[in-house]
Amino acid sequence: MRVESVLLVLFAHYGSCAPPFSFFFLFFFSFSFCNLTEAGGSKLREKTFPWKAAGGQSLTPACTRGSMDIKEYFARISYRGSYDKPDLETLTEIFQHHIQAVPFENLSIHCGESIELDLAATYDKIVKRKRGGWCMENNHLLSWALKTLGYDVTLLGSKVYVPEYDAYADDIDHLLLKVVLCDKSYIVDSGFGMAYQMWQPMELISGKDQPQTPGIFRFLEEDGTWYLEKVKRKQCVPNQSVSTSHNVDKEVCRRVYLFTLQPRDIEEFRARNLHLQTAPDSLFVTKSICSLQTADGVRALVGWKLTEIKYNYKDNMDLVEIRILADEEMEKTLKEKFSITLDKKFVPINTSRLSLF
Repeated sequence: MRVESVLLVLFAHYGSCAPPFSFFFLFFFSFSFCNLTEAGGSKLREKTFPWKAAGGQSLTPACTRGSMDIKEYFARISYRGSYDKPDLETLTEIFQHHIQAVPFENLSIHCGESIELDLAATYDKIVKRKRGGWCMENNHLLSWALKTLGYDVTLLGSKVYVPEYDAYADDIDHLLLKVVLCDKSYIVDSGFGMAYQMWQPMELISGKDQPQTPGIFRFLEEDGTWYLEKVKRKQCVPNQSVSTSHNVDKEVCRRVYLFTLQPRDIEEFRARNLHLQTAPDSLFVTKSICSLQTADGVRALVGWKLTEIKYNYKDNMDLVEIRILADEEMEKTLKEKFSITLDKKFVPINTSRLSLF
């Protein structure tokens, strides 16, 4: 846009009734504006459309929160693929890299640290300090990354199923994401962890089996409430003496959680975030948890028990290997198995009777 073009527009708007000094101000403003757009137009486009550069080429998306940088996030999850268009293939690739790089863990509670929901704090913890987090951290960070790339993302809240009580939680205690692509809705959840962690975005459709490496997932919908469940494989557990899984042999299908499509804001999770890390009867207070998806399964450290699962290793059966660690093995195991190094002393715990498998 030329300077004279801007002046003509401004004059047409204000007419001759504006005081003389205002034209000097308008001329100065328009001159500065045109210099900005002509000399720095590409930078302006980068701010307005963070995933596009001049000419429409792929670009490092601009971040609006301090030192948060999408390329640094990609380095953290070892993602080296393209991200020039927000499609399902790219979403799936980023999602899978995230769950295989960022553990689901609550170790902060057992290191004398608090878990914050501010995005900058979550970014610092997971990306810069190379830690993991629970659902409200993992999915909050992932939502930022996806929004930065141009995805249509909505936060949702769910209530997790507790098999020992045969009931869902009374209050929303889990954060997940809905992503809309080409008029189709997908559920994206990088923060459930353990053996019920989905490995691919799931199309939001009721009654359809969606086979994935961990097993068959499906949604069921009833009166606006959606239910996620997973069909389990049989398990081969060589060391049965240390297995305490809930109904390993009897349970065929596990309910995971229920949710509605009501959009949520991260502020709605603050009270629950505090409760889950402070209430004496909270699962996360009574169990120290760290789990990470691998190329062919999942590994988890709960208290002193290290469980490693290889999915579908033969005859539609999962191999489950369990070992009880000594205190002196904990630091090395966290570093070698989960790539986690803690700043403070970690005190493992496992006093809850609730099962995570």
